[in-house]
Amino acid sequence: MMKDIAMIFCFTIFSTLNVCGQKSINTNNKMEMELIKAAKNNEIEKLQNLLKKGVDLEATDTNKRTALMVATYENNLEASKLLIKFGASVNAQDDRLETPLLHAGALGYIKILKAILKTGRADHMVLNRYGGTALIPACERGHTEVVKELLKIEDYPIDHINNLTWTALMEAIVLGDGGEIHTHIVQLLVEADCDVNIPDKNGITPLQHAKKSDYKSIVTILEKAGAY
Repeated sequence: MMKDIAMIFCFTIFSTLNVCGQKSINTNNKMEMELIKAAKNNEIEKLQNLLKKGVDLEATDTNKRTALMVATYENNLEASKLLIKFGASVNAQDDRLETPLLHAGALGYIKILKAILKTGRADHMVLNRYGGTALIPACERGHTEVVKELLKIEDYPIDHINNLTWTALMEAIVLGDGGEIHTHIVQLLVEADCDVNIPDKNGITPLQHAKKSDYKSIVTILEKAGAY
């Protein structure tokens, strides 16, 4: 009889602890989701309150996006800056292999990009789903200010080759329109001492692509830089 009572007592204690533990886990998950929602909506006061409670900055949603990643997708500057200040990872990748740094660069979110670079925590060899750095899509899409900021970084991988076997210079030419913006970006890359002769997988050089597309101004820049 005493043995049965003891077993019932132990089971009751175990069940109570288990329920309490589960409640705690659910509460934490709720706080993490509130953090991500607040980041999405740029709710600064709510973010501050949650951060002061020590909520996990690196918690993710169903798309593996952290609060900072969500804030970056929405181009929410204040939320992003606050999360960065509290130490949020600028290199955490979501299910699309985007990071706050990569996405800010690709979309031209220059203020968020500057806030990220200011931390000194950015890893420029964390690559996007195309195997590229932040510089490559910035050149392709004509985000001149982003290009300028990235080229200020000492030892930046300016000649990195992505999965398409294209460098930032190649993308600026092949996927650019040959207009004033892309011409200026080519000039910036040349001035930053990029390798002007790295070919694509078919052995075609940047100069050959520029000539084929009749981008006269870009051809002139490349020829002056010793391209062939």
